[in-house]
Amino acid sequence: MRIIFFNTKIYDKNSFNRIRDEYPDLEIEYWESPLSAGSASYVNGAEAVCAFVNDDVSEPVLKVLADKGVKLVLMRCAGFNNVDLDAATKYGITVMRVPGYSPEAVAEHAMALASAVARHLHKAYIKVRENNFSLVGLVGTNFHGKVAGIVGTGRIGAAMAKICHGYGMKVLAYDVYQNKDLDFATYVSLDELLAQSDLISLHCPLMDSTHHMINLETINKMKDGVILINTSRGGLIKTDDLIAGIREHKFFGVGLDVYEEENANVFENREDDILPHSVVSRLLSFPNVIVTSHQGFFTEEALAAISRITLDNAAAFQKGEKSGTELN
Repeated sequence: MRIIFFNTKIYDKNSFNRIRDEYPDLEIEYWESPLSAGSASYVNGAEAVCAFVNDDVSEPVLKVLADKGVKLVLMRCAGFNNVDLDAATKYGITVMRVPGYSPEAVAEHAMALASAVARHLHKAYIKVRENNFSLVGLVGTNFHGKVAGIVGTGRIGAAMAKICHGYGMKVLAYDVYQNKDLDFATYVSLDELLAQSDLISLHCPLMDSTHHMINLETINKMKDGVILINTSRGGLIKTDDLIAGIREHKFFGVGLDVYEEENANVFENREDDILPHSVVSRLLSFPNVIVTSHQGFFTEEALAAISRITLDNAAAFQKGEKSGTELN
């Protein structure tokens, strides 16, 4: 089976190439271009394509792929909000994903962001590089003895909850389904979590019910001086309302690995570009905000797991086996 990988970087190639010899029945071809209706039109003789979190897997793209004979879309990520699953089913295309590659990688990055904004590490780094050893403006806040609110307690949220518990924090959780392994956490309503938490970390999927769940109304329910972290999906937070809350000094700090309108920027070097919108520049203008470029997943261990599960998915599909990672 020939698989065309879209939107591949050097680290993708290196990770998949380490194990590709273990899958002699799979032929891999790497393309640097992202998946779109235009790039899909160049697909010929491939039964499968592999896409990533910022690729376009909408109905127009899936129609082109189906016309080209593609039967399988492999998502080398956990998220699939960029995939039109109904259209995939309509065109007879199976969609498979990597549901759990390294939840600890994302959770550890979430805690790294939280710690960085809590202790102003981004500001301290710049000051010391300029030989400024003054501590003025660097007063931080402890996590020990504080309340952590974990929104979404799947694999990543559970890993974050355990980290917070290890810090000596009281852990509150909100989820439609309670995780029985988190016996130290107290499940509460979302309103209770917002009102009581000193640290709020988002770990839920982006759906109609969660889109813009952090907005002016929910921000106003939070404690003053709260730390907000998002390593899940940018659409969970209404950016204009977040910026309004920051300007009103609602937050001690904000750490974002994802944000709305990130697709054109994420994983790309745009140092010499004039950006067409001001979301990033507006966020970075605040001294208590840290933004990273969707790198929560980006560890050697996570890349290895993504590669292994993705090729296992392809091999299972080729053999007509169910893998448990199918989305439709």
